[in-house]
Amino acid sequence: MKSHPSFAEAARKYRVIFFDAYGVLKNFHGIIEGVPEAIINLSRNGVDSFVITNDASKSPGMMAEQYTHPSLGSLFSVDRIISSGMLASEFIQAKVRSGKIAYLGKPASAYYIEVAGCDPIPLAQIEDPEEIKALVLMDDEGFDWFSDINRTVNFLRKMNIPVVVANTDIAYPVKSNDVAIAIGSLANMIEAAIGKTFIRFGKPDSQIFSFAYARALQKYPDIQKNEILMVGDTLQTDILGDNKFGIDSALVLSGNTQKEK
Repeated sequence: MKSHPSFAEAARKYRVIFFDAYGVLKNFHGIIEGVPEAIINLSRNGVDSFVITNDASKSPGMMAEQYTHPSLGSLFSVDRIISSGMLASEFIQAKVRSGKIAYLGKPASAYYIEVAGCDPIPLAQIEDPEEIKALVLMDDEGFDWFSDINRTVNFLRKMNIPVVVANTDIAYPVKSNDVAIAIGSLANMIEAAIGKTFIRFGKPDSQIFSFAYARALQKYPDIQKNEILMVGDTLQTDILGDNKFGIDSALVLSGNTQKEK
């Protein structure tokens, strides 16, 4: 019988590993068992690790703080965190530039609007719709699904403003066998209801992989795509996206994709 190399053996063939976050590094319990030791061992063997996530619910700094082990310390520095929210923020800074921007999501997700130089306003707190320059869909939490989704639909029927989806995920794992609807699904529903096209950032679009590759090039100016491995738990985002970008991929069964029973 042909034996397969362990992840550690396979990963050491690369210089950089791009890890998805939820379902790969952490789950509903927190950091997945064995992840801290694996990241530290990769580092000791000269393999650098980055996190590439569609999570736009919090700043890269807050994300980095979540990857701290009691004895092993910090697993990822802030510059190793690449969030789809960062791409949305760049778009806002380039195209909107200033003014009030409404959003759906947790208060912490407003970080990506603030760093773009704009004023974040929760959708439910809009007083003068004419002042709103754009709407950003950040996260599936932090608002009332029934009232605020209906409010969003009716608001966008009347306003001709750009709508940015900062997280394209359709679902994410919440228990070992269950998933929850993500903001990407809500965006698809709202988009269909009003007949407009939104601007999306995140996997599987190649832009986030290009952003991450540029970040890796800052550290390793001679690195090639064939020296990078993407580790993800979702075929439609992680694996499809990195295949389109042209880097190798590894699918794990600890999140959205499960082994057939």
